[in-house]
Amino acid sequence: MKTLFITVFIFAAAGILLLLVLAVLSKSGKPPGLVAGKLSICPDKPNCVSSEQQNDALHYLEPVALQSGPDTLTVIKAVIADMGGVIQVQDGGYIAAAFSSPLFGFVDDLEVRVDPLERRVHIRSASRVGYGDAGVNRKRVERFRKLYAEKAAVE
Repeated sequence: MKTLFITVFIFAAAGILLLLVLAVLSKSGKPPGLVAGKLSICPDKPNCVSSEQQNDALHYLEPVALQSGPDTLTVIKAVIADMGGVIQVQDGGYIAAAFSSPLFGFVDDLEVRVDPLERRVHIRSASRVGYGDAGVNRKRVERFRKLYAEKAAVE
C-alpha cells in the first residue's frame, strides 16, 4: 500500500511539474501573425480554430460579420479587453491578443484581421502549447462574436 501511495504521488508530482513547464513555455511564445496577408493556418492539433481555413472542418468557423457604424478596431479592442485579453500587437487591421488561463496561466492567442472588402472580421484562436483545449478556443471565438455584435450595435 505504501509503494502504491508513493508511486501515485510521484506520477502526480511529475504531472504537475509538466503542466508548470508547459505554462512557462506558453508565456514565452508569441502570436504567429499574418502570412501573405492572412491569418496563419492552424497546426494539425484540435486546439486551434480559424475563419480562414474553409477546407478544414476541424478548425474552421465562420468569420464575424463586419458591423457598420463605429470604428471597428475600437470595438474589437474593447471586446478583447472585456473578455480579459491583453493586446500584444496592432498593425493596421490586424490585432493579436493573449489570454491566460486561471489555472497555471497557460497563454492562448486570439488574432483578428479586418477585411473591409469582404465586410468580415477573420478570427483565429489557438493554444500556444499542448494538444487539446476542451473547446476553449472555439468558445472564446463564439463569445467574441456575441460581444462584438452587442457592442457594435450599441456604440
